[in-house]
Amino acid sequence: MRLFTFECRAGSSLSWKIVMLQDIREKSLGTFGKVIIGIIIAVFALFGVESIIGGFTQPPSVADINGEAVTQFELDQSVQNLLASVGGNLSGIDQGFLESIALNQIIEETLLRQKANTEGMTISSDRIDRGILETESFQINGVFDPDLAVRTMATQGLNVPLYRQSLAQRMVLSQLANAFTSTSFVTDTELERFVELSAQTRDFRYISVTMGTRTLGTPVKDEEIASYYESNRNEFTEEESVVVQYVLLDKNSIAEELTVAEADLLAGYELERLEFEGSSEKRASHILFEINNDLDQSEALRLAETTRARIEQGEEFTTLALDLSNDLVSAEVGGDIGYTDGSAFPDEIENALDDLSLGEISAPVISEFGVHLLKLTEDSENVFPSFEESRQRIERDFKSAEVEQIYAERLQDLSNLAFETGDLDTISEELDMPILESGSVLRGGGAGIFSNENLVEAAYSDEVLLEGNNSEVIELDDSQSIVLRVLEFNEAMVLPLDDVQPEIAVILRTKMERDAVQKIGNALVEQFQEGTNLDELLTENELSWVVETEVGRNSFSVNREILDEVFSLSSASDDEQSATLTLNNGTFVLVELNGINEGVLDSIPEAQRVALAESIVTDIGNNDFQGYMGSLRDNSDIQTNLLDGDL
Repeated sequence: MRLFTFECRAGSSLSWKIVMLQDIREKSLGTFGKVIIGIIIAVFALFGVESIIGGFTQPPSVADINGEAVTQFELDQSVQNLLASVGGNLSGIDQGFLESIALNQIIEETLLRQKANTEGMTISSDRIDRGILETESFQINGVFDPDLAVRTMATQGLNVPLYRQSLAQRMVLSQLANAFTSTSFVTDTELERFVELSAQTRDFRYISVTMGTRTLGTPVKDEEIASYYESNRNEFTEEESVVVQYVLLDKNSIAEELTVAEADLLAGYELERLEFEGSSEKRASHILFEINNDLDQSEALRLAETTRARIEQGEEFTTLALDLSNDLVSAEVGGDIGYTDGSAFPDEIENALDDLSLGEISAPVISEFGVHLLKLTEDSENVFPSFEESRQRIERDFKSAEVEQIYAERLQDLSNLAFETGDLDTISEELDMPILESGSVLRGGGAGIFSNENLVEAAYSDEVLLEGNNSEVIELDDSQSIVLRVLEFNEAMVLPLDDVQPEIAVILRTKMERDAVQKIGNALVEQFQEGTNLDELLTENELSWVVETEVGRNSFSVNREILDEVFSLSSASDDEQSATLTLNNGTFVLVELNGINEGVLDSIPEAQRVALAESIVTDIGNNDFQGYMGSLRDNSDIQTNLLDGDL
């Protein structure tokens, strides 16, 4: 009896290696054990895993989709999958927001699955098998590895049949989605019209009046600074802060206190070296002729010999494996059966591999699975590292246990002393820990270790700040803990005028510059609209027109804000051919549109035209699919307890 199947094609047998492992497991089971497992498998096959789990608990429902319940467990799993796919630290995102996204994904997948079932959509076993073989996470260096596949499935809580079922469902949903995203099209007329707009260029000119030197001869008066200070005192406050003293318990410092004798390091190295198994690791491929009712051993041996002769005459081993091998999983990857340290394969195969040179083909080898032709594809010796390479690690390992013990003992002592004493001096003397002092730590946090929220919160707690006590032990991480007390408290205050006078002077100078730029800009606009020649005004202010021709909407040669304004003007023939704007940096700009050049499809290289058409088709398909999903929602009965109202 086998615990799972790994079919590569309809009706095919297991990969020989997986079969071998299963058979070994079977032989380790007694009759009673086999009966129990048989019962479990029968229940799973007839009723599913839920038949066992569901018998104990009834998970709460968070939604109902056309009569199909969604449990809290399913929602939690979807949230975890969402977090894993996004990556990064999402601890600051509201949990309810994440749950709403995850639930919407479940709803869409469920609606698609229900629709696919109604329409009788299925995926062939052969296509599922090929999907498994093509999964990158199941491959090593681009080659499918059965052991890796099974282990990876197990990390997802799945065995092979359940994974195949899940993959089939995903493929069906993808097939349904592709019915929209892969059947859209764009006509030549639509493509030409799109290119007219997307590849359009414009001719224009502009004047930019920049800040920086317009008011250098005008001083910022002291009375203006004082007036601004009095009117905006709240802009010049300094947040309250504390200066703290603290003692730091650190595993790294403890490790530096310890020494390990050289003789002990050498003894540890020798022990590791003796325990090391310097066996070679080999990788092999095979062509399997399975002995069954249709093929006896003598015929299998004859076929193996014939195949070996064909290889010696120049035919590729990988090609013959794909054509002839009964091990369909390994055949798909050129016969590769993975690595062995001398114990992974049956003894007959291991013995044959020991006699092979790299790249050599074996004589036919008989095992319990049939007749094999073997090829040794990799052969590498494990080399034990030198003492110099291992010394630092061995020393760290020697110290590790002792450091943990000392750290735990001192952490307990530190906790007791922090509570019992009214200062840090006793702690410093008892535990031989120096008293350190921080700089100013704002209530909003400081630098280094004082960026830790728990540490800052402790420093500003009533017990520490108002009552003058030591803090409790604050564990910064697994290797550092701290006890602190406040040495100095500085209340929030308005900074004196003398301290902020230079800052205010800069603020007022910037305002003066903006006003001067705007004044020049207004004069330019007035004369431009009246049709007056601007040469005198431009010369007086050291300005000039900047002329641009055939500039595309995605060009990097012109300021993005100016370009956006240019492409917002509707036509060079309209009355409104000019515009003004103030850039984020304070620059005033007068711009005049002189011409619009429509994009021409024939001017785009063929490869770009194809890519553009594909992009448009993809967008159309996605829009169609979203419309289809909206229709499914509108025509479905969706009830949810997570969000307000029905979805």
